[in-house]
Amino acid sequence: GHPAAQGRIDHHTQEVRFLLTNISTGHLKNNKIIYPNISMETTRQNKIARLIQKDLSNIFQAQTRQTRNLLVSVSVVRISPDLSVAKAYLSIFPSERAQEVLNNVNEHASEIRYELGKLERHQLRIIPELKFFLDDSLDYVDNIDKLLNQ
Repeated sequence: GHPAAQGRIDHHTQEVRFLLTNISTGHLKNNKIIYPNISMETTRQNKIARLIQKDLSNIFQAQTRQTRNLLVSVSVVRISPDLSVAKAYLSIFPSERAQEVLNNVNEHASEIRYELGKLERHQLRIIPELKFFLDDSLDYVDNIDKLLNQ
């Protein structure tokens, strides 16, 4: 984690954990909980998603090594049932540059896919089309922070 963010996160971990526990069991006030749509992904989907996450992480690490003060990590990859599209959610630090970096990444999606293809040509027959999104789970923690501090 990032030291500054980490302190903030640790500070509220207890409360957040409490909130999340309540969310996961469905016991929040007047039970208004909207569960995220959890699809039963196949083991193969999960396996491929993890593989792509690992390889994309390595690609971004190699690419950002030259750019100091920029961190791009792949928090999660979701793959479509027919394995043709992979959506990668990126955490970008510092977050002020997130949108700019994301646009840049999406403009180069085909080159990144080509790099991925070189890494995975033995495991995957077809390299899925890549779509990149911002992972906003840190913003989610920030929002919970704000709610707790009201």
